[in-house]
Amino acid sequence: MTDAPVPELPLRIARAVRDGFEDYHARFAALTQRARLRFEQQDWAGARQDAVERIALYDQCIAGSLDVLRRLAGDAIGERTLWLQVHAGYTLLLQGLIDAELYKTFYNTLARRLFATRGVDPAVEFIAFDIEPSDAITHPVARHTYAVSPTRPVEALQRVLADYRFKVPYAHQLRCAAAIAVRLQDDLAHWGDTPVRSIELLDTVFYRERRAYLVGRVFGEHRFSPCVIALVNDARGLRADAVLTRRRDVAHLFGVSRSYFHADLATVGDAVVFLRSLLPGKPIDEIYTVLGRAKQGKTERYRTFFRHFTEQASERLVRAEGTPGMVMAVFTLPSYPLVFKLIRDRFAWPKAMSRAQVEDKYALVFTLDRVGRLLDAQPYRFLRFPRARFDPSLLEELQQQCAQSVRVAGDEVEISLCYVQRRFRPLNLYLREQGSEAVRAAVLDYAQAITDMACNNIFPGDMLPKNFGVSRHGRAVFYDYDELCRVSDCVFRSWPAPRTPEDLLADEPWFHVGPQDVFPERFGPFMGLPATELAAVREHYRHLFDPAWWQGLQQRFAADDYPDTPPYTASHRLA
Repeated sequence: MTDAPVPELPLRIARAVRDGFEDYHARFAALTQRARLRFEQQDWAGARQDAVERIALYDQCIAGSLDVLRRLAGDAIGERTLWLQVHAGYTLLLQGLIDAELYKTFYNTLARRLFATRGVDPAVEFIAFDIEPSDAITHPVARHTYAVSPTRPVEALQRVLADYRFKVPYAHQLRCAAAIAVRLQDDLAHWGDTPVRSIELLDTVFYRERRAYLVGRVFGEHRFSPCVIALVNDARGLRADAVLTRRRDVAHLFGVSRSYFHADLATVGDAVVFLRSLLPGKPIDEIYTVLGRAKQGKTERYRTFFRHFTEQASERLVRAEGTPGMVMAVFTLPSYPLVFKLIRDRFAWPKAMSRAQVEDKYALVFTLDRVGRLLDAQPYRFLRFPRARFDPSLLEELQQQCAQSVRVAGDEVEISLCYVQRRFRPLNLYLREQGSEAVRAAVLDYAQAITDMACNNIFPGDMLPKNFGVSRHGRAVFYDYDELCRVSDCVFRSWPAPRTPEDLLADEPWFHVGPQDVFPERFGPFMGLPATELAAVREHYRHLFDPAWWQGLQQRFAADDYPDTPPYTASHRLA
């Protein structure tokens, strides 16, 4: 960038882009602020609607800004020389802003859509592969700090609850404070006799599903750990429900299989820096994403992957481990925990769906309450990779089976659409590799995953273990969405009794089966589990095989009554 003044038209366009982002930011904040009211009124249906509306908001605002820019500049809007000047003017407008990266991503989205950019265009876009932009943020996020007396810790927790007020009173504030104090003392007893010296909590309350969260950290004399206090508001009133102090548990709360928080942050970058101090192992893209800034999360994921990809110049992209899918081709860079999923041109029998239907399934997952069991799958368009970085057999497969998505041009491979997810160990491989205790735990959590999804109106369709992954903490998640649907759209039936001995021995049903019919009693063979593990699932999760249980869920969903699915185990809940 030079010091030359920016001409009037480019500067007006730059201001219009800035104003467009700020309009989006204000509308995003207005939707986010509703979360407090939804929580106070126990309006969970309204909270789900707000979540879907907020996800759709970004593209709506981009479309509105494109219209403004076209009216402002007319036919000149598509001239690259003009946008070089817009870039310079926009850079001036962003100086000193904490959330400059969010502004830049909004600008990049507009520029890419105007120019139908393939790959990246560093002359027009803001690109920073060699730096971590959040490292420059030194502004402290707004927070409360509470000194904790070794002899009267409950008093500090009473001050905490008094500072976070709602329009409904706590059912019993003193008991809540005492329960939190006891849990902190118990969880951190290994720090010493008086482990808790102070507590620091963000001013902003985080909302998701049926809970409000106070997020921060707890300090001892020589160390600190995360501290998240979960609040619920139900028939028993407003109260503290759980306390999380282990990084593993807080990382799960902020995980890629969870829906996005509604947290009314005045600025986002400083909050991201704070959260990284709690979860140093969590990628920055996942923190932005779980705060509802999914587009920024995509930008950060792209930035960090391609920086690593460039540094590992000799490493090739290869097929991902696991059973090849009939619908998706999946590849990965072995040293980086992401997979890239492409829709195949044709699907093998018995898959009977179109490419558009598969895209719709992945779009549906983007808006669902994922309850810790569905991996976020971010769509990327027109990615470019060096041809030499592909394993030759992988590239041949992609060219032959994914030709609608893959184009080879000279030394580059362009992918018009792929879905990017975190890489988890496929459950079917995990079950072969682990000892009996780990296998039993994984299989039971697999059944719990199906239960959790069902209780949130999600039916996985294909229950085979190859479609599930296992996190490094042993948690089962579902990641193959081509047969996913809503529980409320299925017809759950009992398997009819055979009329004759021939019916009993028949390979095919002797009765009519509709396209939405599901027979829970027959799930066993479709789970594909060894006999011992299937028996354990039948013993501990017999409801999965009972049509009446599924029908009961459907009745609840019809009344907009969704079961509560806490994002932590019973051991975290307070007495």
